[in-house]
Amino acid sequence: MKINVPVSKGIESFFGTRDENIRLLERNLGVRTFLRHDNLEIDGDDLAVERARSIFEDYLFLQNEGHILSNVDLNNFLRSVTVEDQTTLQSFYLSGRQRSFGKKILAPKTVNQRRYLEAIEKNDLTFGIGPAGTGKTYLAVAMAVSALMNKQVSRIILTRPAVEAGEKLGFLPGTLQEKVDPYLRPLYDALFDMIEADKVEKLLEKHTIEVAPIAFMRGRTLNDAYIIIDESQNCTPDQMKMILTRMGFNSKMVVTGDITQIDLPGGKRSGLIEVIEILKNVTGVAFIHFDDMDVVRHSLVQRIVRAYESYSEKTGIGRQLHLKLDEPVPAVAAAASITPGAPLDLPEA
Repeated sequence: MKINVPVSKGIESFFGTRDENIRLLERNLGVRTFLRHDNLEIDGDDLAVERARSIFEDYLFLQNEGHILSNVDLNNFLRSVTVEDQTTLQSFYLSGRQRSFGKKILAPKTVNQRRYLEAIEKNDLTFGIGPAGTGKTYLAVAMAVSALMNKQVSRIILTRPAVEAGEKLGFLPGTLQEKVDPYLRPLYDALFDMIEADKVEKLLEKHTIEVAPIAFMRGRTLNDAYIIIDESQNCTPDQMKMILTRMGFNSKMVVTGDITQIDLPGGKRSGLIEVIEILKNVTGVAFIHFDDMDVVRHSLVQRIVRAYESYSEKTGIGRQLHLKLDEPVPAVAAAASITPGAPLDLPEA
């Protein structure tokens, strides 16, 4: 089947940088396109051609209504709508309402990101599981900042296991906080992206926002708080149980992790893998699984994730390589045994 769709001025933005958007449309739908003067010719199977025309006409409608889609956003939207038969570009864009998160205004860029935000709103405990670049941590921090600004909670707790990613960092100088800060830097980065730097510093000083390793959570009850556990694939089963049971009254918890990037030493089982099975039927708990289609970083990252998944399926190796680490990598625990300038070598929580 071959059809011609009239085009108008400004349609060049649909094609994207170096035609990356139109090539994405062709690749995912199995069609070919040709720009002929004031018409776009679409050639391929009947259903695929109709799907391509629908997407193209939705884009023209949104453009005529004054909705400006950046090249990055359009590329992310096309990745979703070209594989979700029941999702149209128009409905996907309009239903993904923009939200204010501090100084940022964001909208979900994929179907799973939209489900993720909805799950966080509806449930007290939400797990976001998937590869790097899918926005798991960033969106969780954004929702936490929004809840704090709207006085839904009185504080934010950001935590993650202090586990080295297969490297031996050796001695870390400075105070306890300076020792653990390198492990927690991604959480700080997300915060500074949402809130002005001077305000972040004040909130940290007042402990309205707390960034700490998981080991520091033992024995605490976190009431009226928004708790985010990042890199949870590096929690042991005991640590996972400990942190999940810290949640107090009027609190919400989001747990993020990537089970393909486990850095636990000595063949230890990931608490994230175990908790998926344990809590799968518990009311009030939501699991959102991301995949390579949800990657919103450089388009090459999506292809890298897909290549690793393909390699793991073929070889059965996956992340078993982490079992071959020579020595256990220390996780941060009680502060009592740390002195400035001493090595970060503490018992586990």
